[in-house]
Amino acid sequence: MDKKSNHVSLKNTFVTTSSAGPNRDPSKGTRQQPFWDEHAAFIDQLVAEGFVLMGGPLVDEDGAMLIVNAGDENEVREKLRNDPWMKYGVLKLESVKRWQIFIDVRK
Repeated sequence: MDKKSNHVSLKNTFVTTSSAGPNRDPSKGTRQQPFWDEHAAFIDQLVAEGFVLMGGPLVDEDGAMLIVNAGDENEVREKLRNDPWMKYGVLKLESVKRWQIFIDVRK
């Protein structure tokens, strides 16, 4: 992987999980949730910065998982605090765990 073209630096990898927040509408799909456009733009910016490496909804439980690149857990929490879905209660951050990747078929 070319670190320069993918904006990936030698930081730590973290796995975050989020659950449905109190303002998630269970009758609607992911892209129909309130503040979808703002959330998507926010995540797109974090991808462009090299912070978010992978992510998406947890299909069977109305939550989400992100794989992120950060210096420490506080950086992860600080960045995600600004996500419109976190601010407005569509998602609730449940965990941030440092992850050491042993297997990656993309390499």
